[in-house]
Amino acid sequence: MSKKEPLWLKIIRILLGCLFLFSSFTKAIDPVGFGVTMNDYFVSFHMGFLHPLALFAAVVAITCEFVLGCMLLFRVRVQLAAWGYLIFMTFFFFLTLWLAIAEYMEVNGIHYFGVVKDCGCFGDVIEMSNKATFLKNVVFIIPTLIVFFNRKKISDCRLTVLGQWIAVAVFALIAVIFQLYVIRHLPFIGKSDWNKGKDVSVFVAQPAQKDVVFLYRNAATSEEVTLTQDELMSQEDSFYEKYEYVSREDKILKEAVKAKIDGFNMLDENGADHAPDYFATDGDRDVYILYVHDLNETNAKGMQKALKLAKACEDAGIDFVGITNSSEEEITMFMNEYGIEFPIYYNPINPITGPFMVRDAMRSNPGVMLIHNGVVIDKWAWRDIPEKATGNRQK
Repeated sequence: MSKKEPLWLKIIRILLGCLFLFSSFTKAIDPVGFGVTMNDYFVSFHMGFLHPLALFAAVVAITCEFVLGCMLLFRVRVQLAAWGYLIFMTFFFFLTLWLAIAEYMEVNGIHYFGVVKDCGCFGDVIEMSNKATFLKNVVFIIPTLIVFFNRKKISDCRLTVLGQWIAVAVFALIAVIFQLYVIRHLPFIGKSDWNKGKDVSVFVAQPAQKDVVFLYRNAATSEEVTLTQDELMSQEDSFYEKYEYVSREDKILKEAVKAKIDGFNMLDENGADHAPDYFATDGDRDVYILYVHDLNETNAKGMQKALKLAKACEDAGIDFVGITNSSEEEITMFMNEYGIEFPIYYNPINPITGPFMVRDAMRSNPGVMLIHNGVVIDKWAWRDIPEKATGNRQK
């Protein structure tokens, strides 16, 4: 006959299980983002050759965390779950200890390691420094040890051994299916600055708007008038008979606005930035933007769907452009390969430190975003790219 679990132990067990479930959920809503974090870890530890496995490793890690949380919460194979928690927390305890020390050494100029600045423990929901993450693990390893050393006081649920293993398989299946859905489409919740309804004009610096103003004086009355270039061009010959040129000056119609969040550009082959045109908050303009953060990893089927939408945009008179972090040479080759006629702009980044604006804006490669007056109206993973281009004004 199994012993009754002490109340204090039950509370610790439930809280610890819920913690793992919460942690896994915050990453499962954006497994591609956690895959990016995993790849950052690989690069940081000089294991960049594992890049192709980054997303797979992320899905496995999230699934294991979810399964362990369910096992402890529902008392399924408790002995195994306790060992899993101990191994899991011990590994990340020492990993985050090293990250905290390495980051301290970097900040103080002792040595540069290229450490990951955000562990990604809670995805993008809660961002934590390496020091805060280590202190968090110091706190959480205590209940982990309590559960581990008192694991024999916790009896398994009333299922056969086979039933418990089936339950474990079901937990894993739930986690995997959920993540695959998000990967195939897009995260449907989160706090990304590129979510639907977000004002993305904050990423773009708006240049000052200027106009040339001309000063003319009436020769007979000394009356002075100021005219813009357009107004001056519309004057009849009689105006020049009465008025004489005095001077000209550049008049600022609208002051320049600095980007609130730096790092986003849409540069053409001449280095001109077109982002202010497409992200302008005034006027009544729609633009579909194709995000392809890495041209070498683009899904071919997705590109075919994007090309159909681009043709629909052309027929409807709606702008369709692309943006990528790949080099200008790769852009030229890519456009030739797919026979692309719309412009693809370049967003230069440091391949190690970023900022990875294109990748953060769209978790699908490729993916499309509809922007109207600087606001995200909708966004689609390549599997969901629409065939028709209605724009926002016709909705």
